[in-house]
Amino acid sequence: MSNKDSSLSKEQQKLLKQFKKQISNPHSSKITNQPETKKSQAESEELEDTHLFQQAVAGVKRINNSNVADVKIPRARKVDAQTLAKRAAAEGGRDTEHAELSDTQAALNPVASQATLSYRIATLQHKVFEDLKAGKMRWFEAVDLHGCTIEQARDAVLQIIQMAKDENQNVIKIVHGKGPEAVLKTYVNGWLRQHRDVLAFVSAPENQGGTGAVLVLLKRAEKNPKFEQKK
Repeated sequence: MSNKDSSLSKEQQKLLKQFKKQISNPHSSKITNQPETKKSQAESEELEDTHLFQQAVAGVKRINNSNVADVKIPRARKVDAQTLAKRAAAEGGRDTEHAELSDTQAALNPVASQATLSYRIATLQHKVFEDLKAGKMRWFEAVDLHGCTIEQARDAVLQIIQMAKDENQNVIKIVHGKGPEAVLKTYVNGWLRQHRDVLAFVSAPENQGGTGAVLVLLKRAEKNPKFEQKK
């Protein structure tokens, strides 16, 4: 500091230093204040946007959606096998073609508990069978045969096939289980191979029951000779 500067008071020296600093860096004060300026500008724009939005939606009323139709696809049902068997007995064999299914023929071809069941008629398209095997075809109804006698199981299988035909549906699911002896599984495998409305069946994918269930593809009613006769 020069002698001339030393003759000044401390306050004057302080002011002189600030003045010299401002002269050497004239933009410093602007740079210091710039973030604050940008922040104020952003806040101002946000308030303006909020105000414009409030003006735009003024008078708008919430839509009443209480009468909107539910378009969700209902989940397929799983019916009780004993109920189906009782229904068959009460209705006196409701056109279910009992005579066409042989228990003896079914029992002569036993299957293993963990075996994968697979059957299709020769004329069925490969792509259709692969879709059935992959579980891509939505089944209409399912029946669980656990706890059934052979007679109850047969009645239940015939009933669920008839129900699908009546509704013109062509895919059902039959849960036969996979006990140590695989008795019901053996009979289901034999019955389905004998039924004239069965185009194909295959053990279900793991997430749909695996080797404890089969997905069954049926003829649609309009292709069924009996459907034609009823017209």
